[in-house]
Amino acid sequence: MRAASTAREPAMALNNRRLGQSATVLISIGLFAASAYLAYGALTEAQNRRQLGELNMRILDRAERSVDFAFIALGELVEKGIVSCEAPALAELQRQVYQRGTLKDIRVINRDGSLACSAFVETLGFDARDMREAVKLPARNAAVSLFRIDQKEGVALGLAWQIDENTCLVAVVSTDALLFDMLPAELREGTQVTLRIGPDQTVASYAPETDAATAVSRPVGFSATSPRYPLASDLRVDLATLRHWNHDLGPAVLFLAGLLGLLFGVLSARLLTRPPDPVTLIDRALAARQFRPYLQPIFSLSTGAITGCEALARWVRPDGSVVPPAQFIPLAEASGRIAPLTWQIIVQTLAELRPLLRRDKSFRVGFNIVPEQFMTPGFAAALRSCVAEARVSPRQVLLELTERQAIRDLDAAAGVVATLREAGFKVAIDDAGTGHSGLSYLQKLGVNTIKIDKFFVDSVTKDAAARTVIEMLVRLAHELGMTTVAEGVETAQQIAALTVCGVDHGQGYVVAPPMPVTAFLTLMAERGAMHGLPEAKVA
Repeated sequence: MRAASTAREPAMALNNRRLGQSATVLISIGLFAASAYLAYGALTEAQNRRQLGELNMRILDRAERSVDFAFIALGELVEKGIVSCEAPALAELQRQVYQRGTLKDIRVINRDGSLACSAFVETLGFDARDMREAVKLPARNAAVSLFRIDQKEGVALGLAWQIDENTCLVAVVSTDALLFDMLPAELREGTQVTLRIGPDQTVASYAPETDAATAVSRPVGFSATSPRYPLASDLRVDLATLRHWNHDLGPAVLFLAGLLGLLFGVLSARLLTRPPDPVTLIDRALAARQFRPYLQPIFSLSTGAITGCEALARWVRPDGSVVPPAQFIPLAEASGRIAPLTWQIIVQTLAELRPLLRRDKSFRVGFNIVPEQFMTPGFAAALRSCVAEARVSPRQVLLELTERQAIRDLDAAAGVVATLREAGFKVAIDDAGTGHSGLSYLQKLGVNTIKIDKFFVDSVTKDAAARTVIEMLVRLAHELGMTTVAEGVETAQQIAALTVCGVDHGQGYVVAPPMPVTAFLTLMAERGAMHGLPEAKVA
């Protein structure tokens, strides 16, 4: 009897272990599945909130661009002196409206606010009341104001430019298409969007066809305000809609979490040796000097000669793999590592390019500087010291103020620019025409160079509005004694169009992509910095 009992004990112990293992596996599967699903839900909601914030900014950006194009149209009329109601002037008003799809009409207004004439008289029939009754809200440019135009069916946006005390030009901007197709289909039944001027004047809106109170019963709000115009965008999404959006992977997450539960033992060991957080990896890369300069040529559009370059940061790992800048630059900026990273790029670039810079005194190398670092006390002195140690002339160093951050104090920034220019450095505004770089912004800073954003360069051969923006920036640059550089030039056709627009220099893959310093020096040796580059010349 005892022998039989003794024989059964190992079997019972084995069964107990199996039961324990099965229970552990089941518990692990349950814990992993529940945790993963909850985490997936939280991450998805956080991602959705970020995407909706960006969507709201895109809505505001589209509205700003519509106002910008209206402003450009009025600017061309003012520049040509067309502010009358004579037949040739009316023909030019009509041409400007035809040229820009967002414009409904351009009107000349008398001193007392009454209508003098209109590009298209028939559009006046849509107005529900006299424009003199509208409340005009000033923009950052004191001569410009926005106001709501009430129409019999909907509303329009008015842009008024006070030419002098007797005359005002008004551009009527269509708001019907500003919100068209901006919302993903999954959100349209639970989302409201309002574009307004001032605190409470709605100029465009979207709401689901169902009752608004029911469609957005528990709203999550997102707001964005234009720094240049009295424009604001408000987006409200129902909480349930927000949580269910982008949630298609829920079943797959549960399945994968179950597999992870089965491998809990292996995963637990790996969790104990999880990799360091991304900021720590950046710190280690800084200590190991893994951030390397990649240089992209800047060339003369008229001769094709390479006249300089822009130094771009690349993270080159020990195995030779290169981390794209989009994967570490935003994190470096957010974590405060962008300043030491930038200094590392400057020091390495000047050291490796010293022979070229000393041999060719006209050659310039540009570096991206975020406004926060640019405005740091002592930045100018530190830069002078760095360049002096590199035994390079300050006149060969160009600082490109990036657009990812706004400059909060333009007067102080203009002072830093003046200090750097007195020391011989050159200063440029990067991505001009987008972001924060309005016309007054460019004029007040007093920089040497305007770099025209790739957004406009991509469209220069096929979009008259893009060419108009580029020509306006070129005129402004020349009037202020600045040079211009077009970014993202990829074709000979773009070179030809940019040359016609009066742009001085180009930068882009049409000559070469960003490359290591050694490859860049080889390119310079093969091509010759002062010799024309056939593939970059205008035919």
